Amino acid sequence: MAAGADETVAAVVAASRLVMGLSAGALAEVDDSLSLAQLRTLVALEGCGPVKLAALAGVLGVNPSTALRAVVRLEEAGLVNRRVSLVSRREVVLTLTSGGLALVRRVLDRRRAAIEQLVAGMPAAARSGLVAGLLALLAVAEDRSVPVPGAGTEFRDAVG
Repeated sequence: MAAGADETVAAVVAASRLVMGLSAGALAEVDDSLSLAQLRTLVALEGCGPVKLAALAGVLGVNPSTALRAVVRLEEAGLVNRRVSLVSRREVVLTLTSGGLALVRRVLDRRRAAIEQLVAGMPAAARSGLVAGLLALLAVAEDRSVPVPGAGTEFRDAVG
């Protein structure tokens, strides 16, 4: 690794732990019956749905059977809908229910408020550098599980 890369990796790991902690806290405030993995599935659906199961599994980085188990539990909780695709009757399309969407928005709003408090305490110059660095990191990661303008269109176009 290049000089300073270890320090950068350590800072990103620490920041990811911070955000995970903020996410866990926000989720616990809204619905303590769900796990962070279930929240991640809901957020992915919010960001790229309607979507086929295989595409959701790809976004989550899990195999389709793991994604299906998560979807079934979330469907039983009334948070996810499964319907037959208009393009192919052999395919199932997943969407959030209105309750699932409301839950995701409440959790993400609480997490955002916590992050806003932290960011407000940072010097302006540090905020500017943070934005550039995080945008570069997201571009390299090509993370489709978070709502980024333009993300998810390849999935939406494929489900009809």
